[in-house]
Amino acid sequence: MPSCAIPENGCMALRHPKGRCVLQGARPIIDCARAKGEDMQVIEEQVYAFSKDNAPCATAQPGEMLKFVTKDCFSNRIPDEKTTMADLDYTYGFANPAAGPVYIEGAEPGDVLVVDIYEIKVADEGTVATDDHCGPLFEGTDYRTKKIKIKDGVADFNGVKILINPMIGVIGTAPAGEDVIDGFVGSHGGNMDNKLITKGTRLYLPVRVPGALLQMGDVHAAMGDGELCGTGIEIPAEITVKVQLVKNFELHWPVLETYDKWYVNANAPKYDEALMNGSKELRRLLMNVTGWDPVETYMYMSIQSDVEISQGCEPCEVQLSLRIGTPKLPQFAPLVPRP
Repeated sequence: MPSCAIPENGCMALRHPKGRCVLQGARPIIDCARAKGEDMQVIEEQVYAFSKDNAPCATAQPGEMLKFVTKDCFSNRIPDEKTTMADLDYTYGFANPAAGPVYIEGAEPGDVLVVDIYEIKVADEGTVATDDHCGPLFEGTDYRTKKIKIKDGVADFNGVKILINPMIGVIGTAPAGEDVIDGFVGSHGGNMDNKLITKGTRLYLPVRVPGALLQMGDVHAAMGDGELCGTGIEIPAEITVKVQLVKNFELHWPVLETYDKWYVNANAPKYDEALMNGSKELRRLLMNVTGWDPVETYMYMSIQSDVEISQGCEPCEVQLSLRIGTPKLPQFAPLVPRP
């Protein structure tokens, strides 16, 4: 696995175990080494929806480290390449299981749950699969499964070596209203499939119910933006995180903090609506810290903020998920207060 330490030369490259230098999308903002050797609760119970009615399987204090043991998005039900999603009666109600939920002591509606991601340890084999109704090239695509071996942090796809970058596809808190199945995405989080939610980053989630009810799963060893065929390298994993709270802060959509950027995550059935949701939230947060008026903030966003598609798999049922990133501004307060 690539080291979590920031390279001494300050570049965006990390050292692969075999010695060569490889590029990574973001440098860590937390000390990932802290997770080693620390005692922590292990969260193994799986649920298939984010719900205020889910009974918590564990309780954690702010500042506590936790390990979530997750299955792949198929609930580990594809043992070989002869088995396809057609054999599973695969529906989103039985997809993307998440470990949890965990009740966070002191978390109340109107707070923000902060999740620092210390480690994502994946299995030695993952799965990529297609069906006949997902992604832009669904017409003419059949049900097919491909098993991907992983060794020393490298995946092998038909002899092509791919450096893995494990990320969390499903993570969030319980909504205050109706249940949301794990395969879907919303303002609570859920199936955001943001490939930047990875080791060394910090995720801020709105708290809508007492205890927040944190759960996560659907890890990918590697995934491209958009997740075009509907799957990345789906894989079981162990995720080590630290949970913290920011009290009484208004947050409408999940926010990700990386080494040099803030990202608002938003979704909707169509791109233009998702873009509107994310843009409104980013502008609101920027105005809070800069004091700029709405038009000047909009101008700044047009100069400095990037729109990136996390998942866009029409005609499947999952809504379009995107993120809007903006640089950190050292002359202003953080976009979201730090715990």
